[in-house]
Amino acid sequence: MSNAVDLAVVGNLLLDDIVYADGTTRMGQPGGAALYVALGASLWPVGVGVVSRVGDDYPPELLAELGSRGIDLTGVRPTGGPTMRTWLLYEGRRRRVVHRLGGPTHTDVSPTVEELPESWRLRAIHLAPMPWSVQRDLVGGLTTRSNTLLSADPYELLTEHSFDSWCRLFSRIDLLFLSEDEMTIRGALDSPVPVLEQLGPQNSRRRLASILYKRGALGGLHFDTETGKAREWSSRSGEVLDPTGAGDAFAGGVLAGRLLGETMRRSLDRGVVSASFALEAEGADGLFAATPEAARDRLLEWFDH
Repeated sequence: MSNAVDLAVVGNLLLDDIVYADGTTRMGQPGGAALYVALGASLWPVGVGVVSRVGDDYPPELLAELGSRGIDLTGVRPTGGPTMRTWLLYEGRRRRVVHRLGGPTHTDVSPTVEELPESWRLRAIHLAPMPWSVQRDLVGGLTTRSNTLLSADPYELLTEHSFDSWCRLFSRIDLLFLSEDEMTIRGALDSPVPVLEQLGPQNSRRRLASILYKRGALGGLHFDTETGKAREWSSRSGEVLDPTGAGDAFAGGVLAGRLLGETMRRSLDRGVVSASFALEAEGADGLFAATPEAARDRLLEWFDH
């Protein structure tokens, strides 16, 4: 199976304690961005593999279900200790992540470039949100793969202070996923385009071609760094029960579209479909229940009529 992997999702498999804006809670939910990205991509005809470190108490039946869906787990290795747990705190349009005390650190549970299986014939690598030092080392070790699409979703907040560091690091990748959770520059939450323009490459030696600014229920903006144009997309779903993981599932769908040779606009359509399944059920339940046939039907119904 490993030779069939087109997309490697590098990130974390965590347990989430979720607090919604209305005070509702859901504790100990299996999650982690890598889980949702992989599930979102696996709805489309591309080979997906996960690179992560998994704690002893991460549900084995969930990992088995991932494997049964054709997701290659060769790159997942046990930590020999507990799973990292995080508080996900929803506050209006944004969400905060707070690491619980007493467990492994975020760096402890994040993989390195050496953990990518050598047997995979990769055409794309996605770096899910991880500590800045981890993503920096991964980008440094992966940019030599000039024929591999490299994308990232940051964990560090985008501030006036961190802006230059963002530009230096993410100019070295092809596709940047940025969400409202990270956007803390004053005024940029409602008017993000000027910030996206400045994040774009400033000379021809930099490779960042697209920035996808995820705005939750509002959809988002695709900023093309070559043309300087921004185009909106809208989210869709039958109903919204839980936004957790929807942005990551969206990223998986977009990356699948790019691997299938589609335009960015068509890739965004696939991302919207993947995200819709995440929105319609609690946690990853909607994505686990979804099938490639159901995803194809939604794509045809929503965008090809």
